[in-house]
Amino acid sequence: MKHILFSVLLLILLTIGSVIEAKTFGAGVTLPKITQVSEIMNNPKEYVGKKVKIKGLVVDVCAKRGCWLYIAGDKPFQKIQIKVDDGVIVFPMSARGKTATVEGIVEKLELTHEEAIAYHKHLAEERGQKFNPASVKGNEATYRIRGTGADIEGL
Repeated sequence: MKHILFSVLLLILLTIGSVIEAKTFGAGVTLPKITQVSEIMNNPKEYVGKKVKIKGLVVDVCAKRGCWLYIAGDKPFQKIQIKVDDGVIVFPMSARGKTATVEGIVEKLELTHEEAIAYHKHLAEERGQKFNPASVKGNEATYRIRGTGADIEGL
């Protein structure tokens, strides 16, 4: 009798787990292999211009237009920005704290000192934070993913 109850309970739990669906944004996700964020960050030149699929926790979303989100990496304190064309894909604020699988092209963003100041000022405005231009010390280069599609669980 215990085995039957255990089997029924297991079946119920598996059914509940499979009910959590993901909402698809943009072109969705088609690549079979997940690339770790740490792999991209440790070897960025190897990935620039290539299409990748990553999966992780959404830690931040653009509050103004939903045009970007940050996905936590597989290593502590790592995250990568997913940038999409404004209005083409719009990520909801409710995506924060959810698991996302995202696909897109890795790109290098190179900014002059003036562009870096403008970029960080823009990010601070989107987050409703104060910004000190002196905090930007010079030219900057960063890597991000130009998102083409995403599946976000639990939306």
